[in-house]
Amino acid sequence: MKFLHTSDLHLGKRLNEFSLIEDQEYILNEILSIAVKEGVDGIIIAGDIYDKSVPSAEAVTLFDRFLVGLSKEKIPVYAISGNHDSAERVAFGGRLMEQSGVYLSPIYDGKLFSVTLSDEFGEADIYLLPFVKPAHVRRYFGDEAISYTDALRLALKEADVSRRCILITHQFVTGASRTESEEISVGGTDNVDASVFSGFDYVALGHLHRPQPCGEEWVRYSGTPLKYSFSEANDEKSVTVVTLKGKGDVDVRAVPLSPRRDLTEIKGKYDELVARSYYANATFRENYLHVTLTDEEDVPDAIGKLRTVYPNLMKIDYDNARTRASAFIGEEADVERRTPLQLFEAFFALQNDREMGEEQKSLVDQLIERTWEDEK
Repeated sequence: MKFLHTSDLHLGKRLNEFSLIEDQEYILNEILSIAVKEGVDGIIIAGDIYDKSVPSAEAVTLFDRFLVGLSKEKIPVYAISGNHDSAERVAFGGRLMEQSGVYLSPIYDGKLFSVTLSDEFGEADIYLLPFVKPAHVRRYFGDEAISYTDALRLALKEADVSRRCILITHQFVTGASRTESEEISVGGTDNVDASVFSGFDYVALGHLHRPQPCGEEWVRYSGTPLKYSFSEANDEKSVTVVTLKGKGDVDVRAVPLSPRRDLTEIKGKYDELVARSYYANATFRENYLHVTLTDEEDVPDAIGKLRTVYPNLMKIDYDNARTRASAFIGEEADVERRTPLQLFEAFFALQNDREMGEEQKSLVDQLIERTWEDEK
């Protein structure tokens, strides 16, 4: 049996105040075409269907059209809710939709929801586990679910991995590569060790936006179908086609996607970038652009002037002697890469003129994790 794995559609997302709904409709139509061409037995959507827990009407309408299109082609859908979704909204009407071949993860209730399929190799189980946190799992398993890894191990203990089986889940697996368009967790507390997936034939992951395997080819993020930050400008987006044969025999390959408009970064002096000789034959002119100007003096209303040439300019900044001399910019960017504990350590040292002790670090780390659980 063959499946198309995608995730993190983030329908309704806006990037730098630009609505991406038309781009998302375009790429969903492309995914549908690939599914038909490949003759898949189902589409897997591994969470973050929507960009917000209360999605816009146009986002819901777009997903509805996508499901209807798949239903017309008789392609079943296996979808779970992610951390951006409302689990309750995604689960609504799930049992009714099953009659049309649309399987949605129910709200987590301590049980592992699954669908059983069969082909010439026998039966295969598809397990749909929505985004869960230790706090969700503790309600049913007590204090055993201390970490995310503990929680996932408990949530998956019902799975019979002696049979052919696929898992769909939405988590951050330790060691995977993040991008700027993802939510940054507190202190790395959301890390899940890949060992919890041992025995599954394929693990369809969602949450991270860059397509990548996690140690093994059969544990894989499909990545987003579109680029949602300029940190992904050089990435190639794709869907993953998974062919499951006998137990332990799985073939995984990426099928590239071509967006309606790409994200592109260009750099140079203002006069160079607006010269007709530069842009006349440029294939990126209609793309969503991040422009870095190298002029030493700021150009008045640069973004407005540049948009007369590049209508989808999203972002502009400068790279010159002034910006390179500003240490603050580098420090601000570094904040995004440091854990809350590291930030608190730096603050403590600044205020007390000494480093934190190990006991103090341990206490603060526990408080941070507890606060994160309460907020989420």
